Amino acid sequence: MNPDAPSTELPDIFAILAQKFPANPLLKFVYLWEHIVFSLIIILILGVFSYLACRKKSMIPGRLQSLFEIFVAGIDDFVCGIMGPKGRRFVPFIGTLFIYILFMNLLGLVPFMRSPTASWSTTMSLSLCVFFYVQYTAVKELGFWGYIDHLAGKPRGALAFTLVMPLFMLFLHIITELIRPLSLSLRLRGNVWGDEILIGLLSSFGLKGLPLLFFNMGMAVLTAFVQAAVFCLLSAIYFALVLERDEETVQ
Repeated sequence: MNPDAPSTELPDIFAILAQKFPANPLLKFVYLWEHIVFSLIIILILGVFSYLACRKKSMIPGRLQSLFEIFVAGIDDFVCGIMGPKGRRFVPFIGTLFIYILFMNLLGLVPFMRSPTASWSTTMSLSLCVFFYVQYTAVKELGFWGYIDHLAGKPRGALAFTLVMPLFMLFLHIITELIRPLSLSLRLRGNVWGDEILIGLLSSFGLKGLPLLFFNMGMAVLTAFVQAAVFCLLSAIYFALVLERDEETVQ
């Protein structure tokens, strides 16, 4: 990355400092890894809010505690509605993903900040976390050979005796599993990065572009929520596909 290169994106604080002090190696290093730095800023903010919400828990919650309880209840209903009762153990993981991605998406709307999710390295890392957790869950729930049998497809019918269809389905499902991190990461990154490009372009129009700029800022907030929800929805579906479901859950 080159801070002197022209870009349609709005400059962030680290790009400005790197351009202002080009001989400073620390600023160059921070600028090179700015998406990680912005991610750590979000972690710090969420950590502080979590501490404030949980330090004085009471039966009659305050505003911040009530907000967190509403969020947790909503995520629990969301996940269990997709995965059934077994999905409750995944609520902390998926809920953390949602709020972390949401805040990273929104950070780019703050002046001189940038969304870490506009970087493919960030979204791919999140997608790989989901991928490996899903594979671990599948092997734990079904066993290694049970997971292979699951990937071979059910029901198989008469073609199962020829091994043609099971092997074909096994190959197809393995390719599908490997493609999922790529599709998850590119979908999130593409939408967030596209919003940043559009906002940067409209900002260059000056006063004439203010109405469109404000409109697209509002749409970017909506997109931030939607993309975080879509990422978590697909993650929950991936978990649901490898869980053995009870009869009452299926009904």
